[in-house]
Amino acid sequence: MNVGCGHGPDFVPFKDNFELHGIDFSMEMLRQARRYSAKFGFYAHLVHADMTDLPYNDGSFDHAIAIASVHHLKGRTEQLKALRELYRVLKPGAESLLTVWNRWQRRFWFAGKETLVPWKSKTETLDRYYYLFSYTEIAGLARDAGFVVLEEFPEHSYHGPFKTFSRNICLRLKKRP
Repeated sequence: MNVGCGHGPDFVPFKDNFELHGIDFSMEMLRQARRYSAKFGFYAHLVHADMTDLPYNDGSFDHAIAIASVHHLKGRTEQLKALRELYRVLKPGAESLLTVWNRWQRRFWFAGKETLVPWKSKTETLDRYYYLFSYTEIAGLARDAGFVVLEEFPEHSYHGPFKTFSRNICLRLKKRP
């Protein structure tokens, strides 16, 4: 399952070996994900839903990803609710990959933990909300949701000496058996 699937590119690495499911809050992103999946020759079950209230039964999925989605939720209560929902829909022992934007990446050194980042389309510019996490904070939130944090690491394109300053924070999580 892909939580906050956006326009669909994160499905591609899994398209040949998994039954694909994705949710997104934006109907426009789901429309684009349908076009993307047709273009790249795969099918994904796409559902309009909020990540804080997933429309699936407990223990529905063997694996899940939440790539660059949780950081759009405002406040710890909503963030924790989303991670608890992710935990709920995973089978016991299942793993998940979670990524969020890092508070300590260079471009945000003088910004607050909450910021608006311009997103440009062909016709307009929208300010999108981001909550910027530290490694310690997002790992603690995942643990509070019930997960075991198996691994914390920067994105693969980061080659700096200290993960603290990576652009994205990646967590490999596991639901307790």
